[in-house]
Amino acid sequence: MSGTTPRQHWLAILARASRAEIESLAGGLSALPDHDVLKAPETGTVMVEGRAGGAGRRFNLGEATVTRCVVRLGDGTMGFSYALGRDGRKARLAAVIDGLLQREGEAGPLRSGVAELAARQQAARTLASRKAAATKVDFFTLVRGA
Repeated sequence: MSGTTPRQHWLAILARASRAEIESLAGGLSALPDHDVLKAPETGTVMVEGRAGGAGRRFNLGEATVTRCVVRLGDGTMGFSYALGRDGRKARLAAVIDGLLQREGEAGPLRSGVAELAARQQAARTLASRKAAATKVDFFTLVRGA
């Protein structure tokens, strides 16, 4: 989490979560709080950038579909979300959860749920890295006649 704020960290976790995981987090609440939808879930595209060799010059890799939503909770706290894909319900629930996580007194159970989700996401990334590393082939040049 170095270089990021706690909010950036949980927004990234919510963005990577599946709809079922977001619904599970929201299901842990007694009820969804009253909220106004300031920007209804809307879908658009964003340009995804890549880097040559992973760290080199930037280039446009392609476009991705993203859904965003903005809500205002009853106390005026605003929640935002961006999620890959076209799932408006996921974007709305994630925005509500973002708003709730900003409330210091009420965020405890949600923060622990987000921490569990972060651990599962990290475990999945680690497993994918290990599987990829197992298929790595080292090529070398053999000099003949030297």
